[in-house]
Amino acid sequence: MFKREEYGLVLDFLPYGRADEAKKEQFVQVVGEQFFTLLEVVIKPGMTADVGERIYIGKGTRDKVDYIKSRITYAQLTNTAKRELQGMVRRIVAAREAEFVNFINHAGAINIRSHTLELLPSIGKKHLQDLLSEREKQPFTSFEDIQKRVPHLGKIEDLFINRIVEELEGISKYYLFVKMPSQSEAY
Repeated sequence: MFKREEYGLVLDFLPYGRADEAKKEQFVQVVGEQFFTLLEVVIKPGMTADVGERIYIGKGTRDKVDYIKSRITYAQLTNTAKRELQGMVRRIVAAREAEFVNFINHAGAINIRSHTLELLPSIGKKHLQDLLSEREKQPFTSFEDIQKRVPHLGKIEDLFINRIVEELEGISKYYLFVKMPSQSEAY
């Protein structure tokens, strides 16, 4: 069973809906905090939402949200939402740092020739060996710890952010952090 998002960060607010839709209703495009699900969410009449605002989209009583209109793909995002996406993903990754560090500590091989960590941008065989040998000595405790123990890797949070955005764009072979919706799938 697919788990649902509880909270989302607003990427764009469309107070008059889309120009090509017959039914004009105000909605927001959001990215979910848990599974990075992209959604269009109809806002209750008289309510507004600001870009970057955290809103409740779960099953309980919602303050601002009337209903979830649909699950969408990256291509369906507005230009504003696309510009804001990376910053919102950055906020989510920073808030969930421990989970992403745990991912580094426990990621395993995909097959005999490739490792899950190699799917992160900028991690090749050399960085992979450095990460594996360092985590064998002692598990990593933070992004800062990873940076200190594996030099020249770059900002580790940027590796996750770039990977998540790539998965949201739908151009990945493997999906580590995002469940891509099919075109006919309803949320």
